[in-house]
Amino acid sequence: MSVTNEAEKKKVIFSAIQPSGTITLGNYLGALRNWTALQDDYQCIFALADLHTITVRQEPTKFRHNALEAYALLLACGINVEKSLFFIQSHVHTHAELAWILNCYTQFGELSRMTQFKDKSTKHADNINVGLFTYPSLMAADILLYQADLIPVGADQKQHLELARDIAERFNRIYSPTFVVPQPYISKTGARVMSLQDPTKKMSKSDENANSCVAVLDKPEDIMRKFKRAITDSDGLIAYGEEKDGINNLMGIYACVTGKTNEQIETEFSGKGYGDFKTAVADAVIAHLQPIQEKFSHYMTDKAYLEKCYIESAEKALSISNRTLRKVMKKIGFIPKTY
Repeated sequence: MSVTNEAEKKKVIFSAIQPSGTITLGNYLGALRNWTALQDDYQCIFALADLHTITVRQEPTKFRHNALEAYALLLACGINVEKSLFFIQSHVHTHAELAWILNCYTQFGELSRMTQFKDKSTKHADNINVGLFTYPSLMAADILLYQADLIPVGADQKQHLELARDIAERFNRIYSPTFVVPQPYISKTGARVMSLQDPTKKMSKSDENANSCVAVLDKPEDIMRKFKRAITDSDGLIAYGEEKDGINNLMGIYACVTGKTNEQIETEFSGKGYGDFKTAVADAVIAHLQPIQEKFSHYMTDKAYLEKCYIESAEKALSISNRTLRKVMKKIGFIPKTY
């Protein structure tokens, strides 16, 4: 990422995603597609948050494979390392170092109120580890290291961003202004993609029903099958409305990948049945994902290029984040490094 006077004036956006398995259509339409649209207007810093992933036990070989696949897939989705930084979190040691420091400026009660900790503790009752509890402090370090102005957030991350803001303000009060206090960035075009089998719930890769979730790398025949089995309702009318969660979800997906409005969709499918509509949605999704899948396959055959991208981004990220970390340590009173 070239640094110019113009780039320095741009606001900084930071966002990260875990490489914990399948990247879903919901991840893509709700967040990743929007990341790529931000790169011309903001100084974007993106991370593959592998340190966050190990709060749940990982099988090492699969973990490494998932991380490399996720990196390649995000490049295929449109992250441009000529415009943005895109690094692997564990390659930039300042994240773990600042996370420990911020642990000491985060209150036990604040962390215990985090809804994700409560949810994950229920799901992983056999492994309620300290990392699961202090996860939000690491997230705060991720954000604050880069003096990020804006953080793209969904509904499930608002609480974590609020905590990061609280920590930044607390540290600034104690030691004088040190961190930029980040603001949420709410995308104008984001989509909340729901489960195909229970459209009252968000699409999730952890759903036990395989037909509920479409993965970005799913084969065309699998995408078609899942959409054909999508839950709708009994009135047979393709129109956006109350108590039509299934159709609303399908219309939202179709709108995202075609650019059509709800009114245009209703007109297009006037007099047609749900079967025709489900097939059309599947066809549109398949066509939209095809170039991404082709780019992904190309990147996965060029491991040297992937390594070049994540190493160069990590080196630049370390240089940026080290400036913040050293400032923090100096204000606290640590003996400064002379090497």
